[in-house]
Order: sequence, then structure tokens, then C-alpha cells
Amino acid sequence: MTSRAGTGELLKVMSEFPEVVPEIGEQRIAVTLPPIGRIRAEVWALAWPVILSFGLDSILGLASMLMVGRLGAEAVGAVGLATQILGAVRAGIAAVGTGTVALVARYIGAGDRNSAEEVLKQSVIFGVIVSTVIAIPVIVFARPLMSLFQVQGQMADMGARYLQVVMLSEPFQGIFLMCASALRGAGDTRTPLWIGGIIDVVAIFFNYVLIFGKLGFPALGVDGSAVATLLAIAIGGLLFFWALSIDGMVLNFRWHRLWPDLGLGRRILSVGNPAALEQLIIQFGFVAYVAFVARYGPKEVAAYFIGVRILALSFLPGFGFSAASATLVGQGLGANDPAFARKAGWESTRMAVVMMTALGLVFLLFARQIAALFISDKEVIEYTVQFMYALAAAQPLMAIDWTITGALRGAGDSRYPLWGSLAGFYGMRLLVTILISYYGGSTVWIWWSLIADYVVRSALKSWRFSTRHWETIEV
Repeated sequence: MTSRAGTGELLKVMSEFPEVVPEIGEQRIAVTLPPIGRIRAEVWALAWPVILSFGLDSILGLASMLMVGRLGAEAVGAVGLATQILGAVRAGIAAVGTGTVALVARYIGAGDRNSAEEVLKQSVIFGVIVSTVIAIPVIVFARPLMSLFQVQGQMADMGARYLQVVMLSEPFQGIFLMCASALRGAGDTRTPLWIGGIIDVVAIFFNYVLIFGKLGFPALGVDGSAVATLLAIAIGGLLFFWALSIDGMVLNFRWHRLWPDLGLGRRILSVGNPAALEQLIIQFGFVAYVAFVARYGPKEVAAYFIGVRILALSFLPGFGFSAASATLVGQGLGANDPAFARKAGWESTRMAVVMMTALGLVFLLFARQIAALFISDKEVIEYTVQFMYALAAAQPLMAIDWTITGALRGAGDSRYPLWGSLAGFYGMRLLVTILISYYGGSTVWIWWSLIADYVVRSALKSWRFSTRHWETIEV
């Protein structure tokens, strides 16, 4: 991955070449934006399938963590640490996905379906290429990567094996994410829902069978969870390929001329690169963050990842309304209606704040009972409860951050969210964590450092959206 300066130079070089834009096809679709007074209903219509889709993913995560939790704190920590690395190395795929949403939404807003489908095809091609290139070194260097967290012994060994197996699924993950991104940009949030639902059920079944050795299979423990994830993602990628090859979908995958279009690829990546860089830098920041937590011991690490799994349920409205705002802002700009785009962004944010605050309150009230479902160790439960309190308190700020980020990226303004996120995470959370660790503070204070992080993120990004600079950005 390039540095920030390197990315800027790359974009400069790109601008010196004429853009290769897919020709406006004969097939155009009539797009009528809903009346501005009905925008809340439109936001909800787009958001709820995404919320439910990520809800099913969270249930899968919870179910797998419940099963892995029966293997002990070291198993929980191993899977959690490997998952943290997965999040970091998938930043490259995020670049393609972010550009896909913005471009597809613009073309759909302009009524140009053929060009939207060309973006879909090129996104899948580049998604597979990028994910494959990323997967190879991670598989080779899985063990050294685990050592970044300053863990060793059985936890490090289990985490490295888990990482190597799951990384084999990355080409299918590229297909899965690009197809889902394109469909959401086109306003179809239901197809990713039903495909994701099938995959989650399959994954839970495979986890149960392979972790505990059911139906005649050997009990593979953490390795079984990795194999289950690999199989589920592979099936999901193939299902998306099949679904988008059927006539009558909002978008169809066109098989002719199946090779990379470098001009269109540059356009997709020019929008997505800042988002990818943000994901990469933030995820590596999380590596450092968790490394400080790991200094306190494996029980604190286990508590952190259990807490993240549980609180992921309260993040769901943020995912849904972020996707809705990205789609509607992009389509509004494509239809030359910036007033609609502004209204969509702010209304999505308000709805996200209400729902995430309510869900955070539920988790706050029942933190101890929920934590006890995952592990019986009383000390881990106590650490988990304290972490859940901090995350619950941050929910309104997270709602603003995620939804406004979606709106800006849907408009193609993906650089400013990068700076806002870096200012919050590195300028506040990681800095506070370093100081707490240096002066021997409790992990409880480390948990609460995220409040300062999201205060900065939400304030900076809300200000950016209010300036309306994003209305003039071309993608």
C-alpha cells in the first residue's frame, strides 16, 4: 500500500492520462428521485435490508465466538487477533468497493444502466486481482504478523493458522464485496441481504460441525472455525456471480470483454484510494491499540474481542444508514439535485443517532448478562462489561461518524473522512492509550479513550458535510 504522499502522486499521474469512460450505452433507465418530503421513507427502505444483512453477519460472529469461547480465553484471543489483521489487509479491497458505490450511484442517478454495469464488471475484476495480491504475503508471513500483538505460544500459533486458512478465501471475498457494493449503489439492498443470509446460515452450520467434530468430522477447534469461514465466503462469492448473471436484476454481470479496463479502474480507485488508506492506517492503529491491551494479559484481550462482537449489534443502524446516505447522495448528485442529496445525508444521520442510542442503552443495561453468555471466567466478564459501557456511551457519536462518512463517500469526497478519522484515532485514542499505559493506568481507562476519538471524528466530518464542498466533486 502506498503512503499518503505516494497516493497523491499516483492520483497526479492518473490525471495526466485521458479518462477512459465506458460509452453511454443504449440501455437507459428512468430514475425519478422521491419527493424530498418522503425522503425519510426512502432512507429507511434502503437502510433496513443493510441493517438486517449486517445483523445476520453479527449473529454469525456472535455464534462463532460463543462456540470458540467454549475452547477458552486463548482461543477467543487468537481468533480476535487474526480477525484484526484481516481487517487491516482488506483495506485494498475497500478502495475498489468505495469507488464502486460512488460511480454506480452516479450512473444510476443519471439513468445510465450500461455504464453502471461496466463499473460492476471492472470492480469484480480489480477486486479479485487486489485481494489475491494481498492474500499471498499474509499467508506467508502470518506468524510474524501475529507477533505484532506481542503474543506468543498457543494463542499466536492458533491465530496464525486461522489467518492462513481464511486468507485463501480472499478472491471470493473480492467478488462478494464488489457485487454487494455495486448493488447497494444501484439502490438494491435486498439481494445482498438474501445472499448474505444464506451464507450466514451455512457458516454457522460449518462452524458447529467443524469446531466440535459433529456428523463424523474430527473436532478441529479454532482451525475448524477458519475452514468454516473459508467455505462460507467461497459459496457467497459464487452465489453473487450466479445472481448477477440472471436477467431482470437491477444490475447484470456482462461476460463479454472480460478483461481489465485500466481507465475505468483508475476512476474507481481514485475515489476509493483515500478510503482504503484510511482503513489501512486505522487497522494498523488498532494493531498498536490491541498490543497495548495485550500487555495487560490474555484475559483483557479476550474481553476486548468479546465486547466488540457484542456491541457490533448496536453498530448495525450505522452500517445501514451509511449505505443509504451513500446511495441517495450519489444518486441525487447524478440527477443534478444537490438539495435532495443534502437532505438525504442529514436525515440518514438523524435516524442513525436515534436507533444507535437506543440499542446502546439496551446493551448498557444488560451488559453483564450478555457477557456471561460468552465465557464463564469472572475476570474476563468484568473486563468485558467495562468495555461495553464505554462503547455504549459512544453510540451517538459513532452514528454521526459513520453516516456522514457514507454521505461524503457517496459524493466522491473520500479524502476528508481519511483526515477526520486519523485525527480522531491517532490524535486522541491512540495517544491517550499510550499515556495511560505509560503511567500504569487501568484497562478501563483505555476502553474510554474511544470517546475522545469519536468526538473529533463526528465533529470534523459534520463540519465538512455542512460546507457543501462535496457537491462540486466530480467522479
